[in-house]
Amino acid sequence: MMRVAAPVRRALAAGLPVVALESTVLTHGLPRPENLELGRTLERIVREAGALPATVGVLAGTLVVGLDDAEMARLARGPASKASLWNLAGLAAQEADAGTTVATTLHAAGRCGIAVFATGGLGGVHDVPYDESADLAALARERVVTVCAGPKSMLDARATLERLETAGVAVVGWRSDHLAGFLTTSTDLPVPVRVEDVHDVARIVHAQRALGLPGAIVVSRGVDEGLDPAVLGGWLDEARRLAAEAGVRGRDVTPFLLDRLATISAGATVAVNLRVLAGNARLAAEIAVALAASPTDTRHESPDVHDAALSGSRGGQR
Repeated sequence: MMRVAAPVRRALAAGLPVVALESTVLTHGLPRPENLELGRTLERIVREAGALPATVGVLAGTLVVGLDDAEMARLARGPASKASLWNLAGLAAQEADAGTTVATTLHAAGRCGIAVFATGGLGGVHDVPYDESADLAALARERVVTVCAGPKSMLDARATLERLETAGVAVVGWRSDHLAGFLTTSTDLPVPVRVEDVHDVARIVHAQRALGLPGAIVVSRGVDEGLDPAVLGGWLDEARRLAAEAGVRGRDVTPFLLDRLATISAGATVAVNLRVLAGNARLAAEIAVALAASPTDTRHESPDVHDAALSGSRGGQR
């Protein structure tokens, strides 16, 4: 129930740079025909930066890594569900079409060996008790560099960062000491590591593998020309009020809030989100190129350290 497109298979076998892209931008991101235009634009940006895009989606129950243009158009036309990990098996059994979330795209990338993934904002911890995104567990599990603009703006960014720390997920700031704020350029939350170029990221990837550490490396990239935090806060308060009046709960909250923010802001939030997606796709491709140029494979990690320890132990027994 998973198919990796032939161009993606060939690129991975040859050690060429590949970037995974999610498909909820096609199914739940923008109205038609802007949704398909956005998907094509993101793929073009990745190609122009020297990597192969691999948009992930679910077609007739099959998890496809590397949708072709006709398959992207099919998802963009709909109808299509939203595939997270908790309903992926059900959608597969029902032979449904679906766009993939961050968690599902990470799962697909991890399974087939794609090292880099580009998205917009991460899912995380909501302000409602027990409401946490499946993205967090997927980031803790899949060893994939994830380029994002921090947690989505309606989330509790501090709690989300704490959850990532607890899960051992590496978070690095792209040319910043602070976590990105999705629709705002930055938050006031410090990140543990700052990187200045893609080679810094590649070195962290190799160190992670050499140490045998699980999980993603989240590259937090602040958007250029983000919204004013105070203005966005006012818009969010209004959107949350409307959600409460409409009785919106659970997984429906985020898409509802994003839709209402777009209306309340007269499209300003959508414009920023598009800049986020484009910039993250470009950076992800540049990181993938840097990783392909330094292909030290330490996935079967650090035999030299293990051997040295064994050697020392044997030496002590002589």
